[in-house]
Amino acid sequence: MGSSRLPGKVLLDLAGKTMIQRVIERTRRAGSLSAVCVATTTDAADEPVAAFAALMNVPCTRGALHDVLDRYYQAARVHQADIIVRITADCPLIDPALIDQAIATLLDGGYDFVANRLPPPFPRTYPIGLDVEVCTFAALERAWKEADQPFHHEHVMPFLYQDVVLSAQGAGLSTGTSPRGFKIALLNHAPDYGSQRWTVDTPEDLEFVRQLLGYLKDKIDFTWYDVLTVVQKHPELVEINAGVRHKSMKEIDPRSTKSVQ
Repeated sequence: MGSSRLPGKVLLDLAGKTMIQRVIERTRRAGSLSAVCVATTTDAADEPVAAFAALMNVPCTRGALHDVLDRYYQAARVHQADIIVRITADCPLIDPALIDQAIATLLDGGYDFVANRLPPPFPRTYPIGLDVEVCTFAALERAWKEADQPFHHEHVMPFLYQDVVLSAQGAGLSTGTSPRGFKIALLNHAPDYGSQRWTVDTPEDLEFVRQLLGYLKDKIDFTWYDVLTVVQKHPELVEINAGVRHKSMKEIDPRSTKSVQ
């Protein structure tokens, strides 16, 4: 609820449903998941988030405001998760098929971490807002124990992939081993749609998604290709949030003024 660029965004209305409701409903459609959990903060402002999770019958764990890594670790530990999937609550267009694809890649390839995006300075080929990150509990636990930079704690997974050099293994996959020894895989898409912005982090993003959902009407099982079709038919939508800058890997909330120990 304390978003700096769009306060209260996770409970804002998107065509009759809150944003977090859309994220939860679409994430639940992924066939590979055994559970979905909301990991929010102990801040009083997030009481409505915990209450809404209870209303949707979704488990909710709560932790530090800026130490998101600790929140993820504690949620994974409480629920005894072997595999952890990170979906941010500002991605209401998340596609369950991409979640399943990332999990299958991790399991089939024996990777420690798989994603379909990495933040700048890394390249990306999937639209911003379809972000899926998957890791093993062992990898997350090591990050939790050893991470010593604020951006590691705020962005959860950079400890795993920081400074990795990736090599293409065909059109759809790049792999590499990070300096810390983690086996990393990045899912790619051709053609490249990495410049598309479908997340909700600013008022402009909110207006974009609201108008987009108007074109999708009451369809609930739409894919990201359906979204792409709407955007291509209505290029004026892209102009709504074209000027919004995406945050880099090491960028942290300025309200977090000291390192997390």
